[in-house]
Amino acid sequence: MKRLTLFVTFVALFCVVGYSSAQQKVERKGAASTVKLEGTDFGYLTAFNGKYKLVATETTLEPGGSVSDHHHVGPGIRFVASGEWTFVQEGKTTTYKTGDYFYEAGNIANAAYNRSNSPARIITFEILPADWKGGSAVPPKSK
Repeated sequence: MKRLTLFVTFVALFCVVGYSSAQQKVERKGAASTVKLEGTDFGYLTAFNGKYKLVATETTLEPGGSVSDHHHVGPGIRFVASGEWTFVQEGKTTTYKTGDYFYEAGNIANAAYNRSNSPARIITFEILPADWKGGSAVPPKSK
């Protein structure tokens, strides 16, 4: 359990360092996101309590919609609830379909597209700073 706590703490700190709570903009076309749930009580992972929050967000990407190159403030797991989500990271394109999961560390630039003819819906579970407001997608640090 101690190793898991240290690993998760390292990942969260690695991805969060360098960003303030000021919301920065990423170009979004045909994308709408809604925070569904957030919590700051990490139980036995006491090092996180009050410092970070676990957030579940639902994002719908309309046909032809996109989210330009971005990082995320914290790491997270993505679940494709419906449709197809085309994900481009480090020159590699992957299309995830309904029922697929994938992981984003947050510190690697990526972009998302809906190249299908129907809406795509994704559920994101992320670790963010407790005081973070708004969406977690931020412009890549190199920009």
